[in-house]
Amino acid sequence: MRNKLLAIGECMVEMAPTESGLFKMGYAGDTFNTAWYARGLADPNLDIAFMTAVGDDAASDRLVDFVTQSGITPEIRRIADASVGLYLIATQNGERSFSYWRSAAAARQLAQDLTDLPVSGAGDIVFFSGITMAVLQGHGRQKLLAAVARAKAKGAQVAFDPNLRPCLWEDADTMRHWVTEAARHADLVLPSHEDEASWFSDASPTATARRYLDLGCDLAIVKDGPGPVQIAHATGETQTVAPHPIATLVDTTAAGDAFNAAVLVALMSGKSESVAVQAGCDLSAQVIQEPGALVEV
Repeated sequence: MRNKLLAIGECMVEMAPTESGLFKMGYAGDTFNTAWYARGLADPNLDIAFMTAVGDDAASDRLVDFVTQSGITPEIRRIADASVGLYLIATQNGERSFSYWRSAAAARQLAQDLTDLPVSGAGDIVFFSGITMAVLQGHGRQKLLAAVARAKAKGAQVAFDPNLRPCLWEDADTMRHWVTEAARHADLVLPSHEDEASWFSDASPTATARRYLDLGCDLAIVKDGPGPVQIAHATGETQTVAPHPIATLVDTTAAGDAFNAAVLVALMSGKSESVAVQAGCDLSAQVIQEPGALVEV
């Protein structure tokens, strides 16, 4: 049986501006982006899967086709009378701003009747994010974490990127609560220090790592923009990996998602943490020198 990397979350229709002033339609979403990059990096024997929910309309059909054509195993639930989310991009000096339309997005219901995740156990990785948690409605957050706990009990490893996006949450305290609860289920956490400093008041990447390790995580890999990435183990062992400088910043979209993909694939291939992080830095550097979330590398 093949090992599986299962990414869980939302994939949306992306409307990106072109030089002509018109908009080009694509698909993106943080955990989906990670699955997409992982598929491009991974050996064919590694199953890359994406779990979400879509509606029953033409936009949903096209999204499912895109997932499948990308070589990603679709673990996708259909929700009647729903659709997929949409966002529109504006870019200035390499930084993007977004306008979202999510009210009819089926992904908000992806954990509605969830019991078990489609993983076998040892050798598999379950990956989800703070955005995954944020978009869920009703009791979806509790149900997803219960399913993650069952997968972990079967031997699967759990990777979590807090990916703090306060605009998606009811309020900052709710965000902090659920991100913390999700991290308690993780073996590996992949936070970004800049965001963590803003919302958890971490004084340094070391403080960010320590806070997550204290929740029970075995390994924290803390991104810090163009600065060194810190690798911290629950045992107290730490090291840093410095990204190579880049000449031109075009678009930072999906930089962290690509980093996560390279790290997870390398770790599943038996590489060391430092080698995995360097691979993540290298892929991220390529991605931010091209426009768009999904860049052929």
